[in-house]
Amino acid sequence: MEHEVSTHILINLDEDLRRTLEAEADSRGTTLDALLSELVTDAARQLRRKRICEQSEAVGRHIASDSEAKEFHDFWGTPRM
Repeated sequence: MEHEVSTHILINLDEDLRRTLEAEADSRGTTLDALLSELVTDAARQLRRKRICEQSEAVGRHIASDSEAKEFHDFWGTPRM
């Protein structure tokens, strides 16, 4: 079971940006709070995916540049039947 933890954040928006976001929320049939929560959640997921990809690329570069790491990966990283 997933537990959701709620955090309240105060965001100062300039008038133009607030109107733009309110119009988008209205077009989606939701509140400004719900829209902002969705946008922030999506952005956090994208950042997490980006960080995981960057870390995976760093591991790949290390394996490619280090013979001991390559040997370890070739042995342990390959599924065996």
